[in-house]
Amino acid sequence: MDKPIKEQYLVSGFLTLFLIHGMQVGVGVLGFQRDVVKVAGYDAWISVLIAGMVVHVVIACMYTLLKRVDGDLISIHHQIFGKWVGNVICFFVSIYFVAKAVNVLRTYIEVVQVWMFPDLPTWSIAIVASFFFYYVVAGGFRSVVGLTFLGVMIPVAFVPMLLLPLEFANFINMLPILKHSIVELLLGAKDTTLSFIGFESLLLYYPFLKNRDLTQKWAQLGALITNVAYTVIMVVSLAFFSEDQLNKTIWATLTLYKVVQLPFLERFEYIGVSMWMFLITPNIALALWAASRCAKRISGMNQRSALVIAIVIMAVVIILLPTRQEVNQFSNWVAQTGFYFVFVYIPLLVILQTIALKIRRGKHEQTTNL
Repeated sequence: MDKPIKEQYLVSGFLTLFLIHGMQVGVGVLGFQRDVVKVAGYDAWISVLIAGMVVHVVIACMYTLLKRVDGDLISIHHQIFGKWVGNVICFFVSIYFVAKAVNVLRTYIEVVQVWMFPDLPTWSIAIVASFFFYYVVAGGFRSVVGLTFLGVMIPVAFVPMLLLPLEFANFINMLPILKHSIVELLLGAKDTTLSFIGFESLLLYYPFLKNRDLTQKWAQLGALITNVAYTVIMVVSLAFFSEDQLNKTIWATLTLYKVVQLPFLERFEYIGVSMWMFLITPNIALALWAASRCAKRISGMNQRSALVIAIVIMAVVIILLPTRQEVNQFSNWVAQTGFYFVFVYIPLLVILQTIALKIRRGKHEQTTNL
C-alpha cells in the first residue's frame, strides 16, 4: 500500500463520472465515423456498441488491479515486475500520455486551421496552449478536475444540435441489420479506439478519489454516457449521410453542424469548432497531469518540473507535425498504441497480478509452516 494522499488533495468519488467521460470525448468524436464505416458499413453502430461494452469490461479490470494493490499503476507494476522493470514500463506509459496530449491538441489545431483560420501558424496555438495548460495542471489535481467538470457541462447545451439533421434522415438505408460478418464488426470496433481511449488515466488518479472503493459505479456510468453519445452520433450520421459520403468525409460530426441554420448565424459549425475547445481541454490537461505524475513517482522529481518537460515535448512535437499526412500517421500510432495498452495490456495485467499474488501467498504459507 502506498502512502495515502492528504485529505485536502482528494476529490469526491462521483466526479469519476466526469473524469471518465471527459477523457473519452475529444477530437476523436469529430470524425470517428469514417474509419468504422469503411469496415462495417451501415452496421457501424453495432461496432460502436461492441467497443463500448469492452470498455466496461476494461474498467472492471482496472478496479480489480487497483483494489488489490490499493495504489496506482506504478504500484501495480512494482507489485508484478519489481521496482526497476516496473519503472521502465511506467516511463513508456508517461510518454504515451504525452503523445495522447500531442494528438488531441494537434488535431484540434488542424480543425481550426481548416475550418476557420487557414493562415494561422501551428506554433502560435501550441505556445499559447502550453502556457494555459501549465497554469491549469500546476494548480494540482483538483484544478484539473474542475476544468474537466466545466469541459463536460458547458458543451451539453450544443449536443441537441446534432439531432437536427434527423429532419433529412433516411433510416431505411440501415436495413437490413447485420449485413457484415462478426470479424468486420470487431475490426470496426477496433477502429473506434482513438475515440474511446483516455479512461485509462484512472490507473493514476485513483488514489486521489474519496471512497475510491465505491467509485466504480460512477466510472461505469461515465463510460455508459460516452457509449450512448457515440452510438447516437453514429446512428444520426448513418441516417443522414450515404456510405460513400461517410467514406470521404474526414470530420463527419462537424459537417452535421453545417445543417444547423439560425436566423442570426449562417455558419453554425464555427460555434461547434469553438465549443469543442471545452471538450478537448480535459483530455490534454489530464493526460499531462498523468504523464507528470508518472514521472514524479518513478524518478522522485518535482511534479511541476516533470510537467514543464512534458509540455515542452508536447509543443515541440506539435510544431514538427506540419502536414495532414504526418498528423494522420501520428494519430494512427497513438490509436494503435492505445488499443494494445488499454484493451490487451490491462487485462493481461490482471492475469499477471493474480499469478504474482498466488506465488507470494504460497511462499508466505511455506514460510509460516516452517
